[in-house]
Amino acid sequence: MTGAFEVLVDDDRTQLEAFIEDYRIAIEATLDGVTEEQARERLVPSATTLLGLLKHVTWMQRVWFEECIGGGSRVELGLVRSPAESFVVDDDDTIVGVVAAHRQACATARAVVVDVPLDAVVTGHRSGPRTVHWVYLQVLRELAHHCGHADILREQLLAA
Repeated sequence: MTGAFEVLVDDDRTQLEAFIEDYRIAIEATLDGVTEEQARERLVPSATTLLGLLKHVTWMQRVWFEECIGGGSRVELGLVRSPAESFVVDDDDTIVGVVAAHRQACATARAVVVDVPLDAVVTGHRSGPRTVHWVYLQVLRELAHHCGHADILREQLLAA
């Protein structure tokens, strides 16, 4: 096509990876400028905190990329067993440390899938076989979901 319109050709994988990266950056950004105390503050009845949300999405990505696609077990990977446990903020957790762990998990996730086609069936997750495409959609869904939670918590913290 010529003229005033430019044709952008992005395949599904490129688009999925771009959206996932956007949400990875966005959820980390919710911790920008908040104190350690604010990052741990519970503003809702659940254990959901800004720092806990980043810990959870770090765990979630490790489960889907390192366990499901990579084939490692949660025990081998040093992961807690359940989603609820992944939100727990320990006394020694800091913003810097949790952000670093998230960035490492993201780098590992990218490396795990680099040569795996979207239509490949992976069997490492206890819920059964999935395609890599399905895993990408699941990770994107979770990141978007929790990014929304983090945005609301951040807004509440900064308004106080």
